[in-house]
Amino acid sequence: MKEEMHTALYMSITAEEILAEIGPVQEILDEHDGVVNVLDTTDGNIMLSLDGGCNGCSSTPMTAMQIYYSLKKLDHIHDVIFVNGELPEYMRTFIDQKMAKEAAEPFTESEDTKQPRGEIV
Repeated sequence: MKEEMHTALYMSITAEEILAEIGPVQEILDEHDGVVNVLDTTDGNIMLSLDGGCNGCSSTPMTAMQIYYSLKKLDHIHDVIFVNGELPEYMRTFIDQKMAKEAAEPFTESEDTKQPRGEIV
């Protein structure tokens, strides 16, 4: 019964839906010959690898962070795993803390900041 509840919480998502969700990041990857490969989507655990131009690129951790943030905003995503270690643990922690803070605070955009919710700066 517990396993059935766990599975019910995380609807299945296709590789196409994942790639569509990371659209803005994909545009940048396309310019640099980067490739996101969706390896698995079982139980809301998304397993990805960043290949092509991402291999050896110093911006790969930032790219992974943007992808992680985009996908973790979806209710039916439990975790995002980068098989090549592209997302360091401290970046993952930063995003998780940012999302927890956003969830706890109502959205208000002040005239001073003009910083929309949901962007990593």
